[in-house]
Amino acid sequence: MQSFTVPPAGDPGFTLEEMKQFVIEHFENFVNRKKAEVARQNLSADFLDHDEPSGPQVGPEAAIEMMTGLYKTWPDLHVTVEDILAERDKVMVRNTWRATDAASGQKIEFHGFVLWRFANRRIVERWATVTAPRAA
Repeated sequence: MQSFTVPPAGDPGFTLEEMKQFVIEHFENFVNRKKAEVARQNLSADFLDHDEPSGPQVGPEAAIEMMTGLYKTWPDLHVTVEDILAERDKVMVRNTWRATDAASGQKIEFHGFVLWRFANRRIVERWATVTAPRAA
């Protein structure tokens, strides 16, 4: 099993409210506006994604690759932030994802929780859980 180095702790560089707004804007750009490249600005170079579908990954490129694939599978993919909490250097989000499958035309919905950790005005770690997509 491959080992990954956890990015060092650091001052988030934001207030709690600014971190929450950063995450909301990240979702808006990265998912809803289909701007995958924003990951290079928002995620640190040593960003550790503990729950990337392909397994733990370092850096923003795996997230970009995953999202560009999802844009093709679900062209109208949209995420709604239902709840958001912030404490110390972390932001927790409960969200709802909706989309239409490009191949079948089936509308789907799934839900998730994402925990983001910040340091030096960037997201440095992510943990996520999502439900299986179901017909909407």
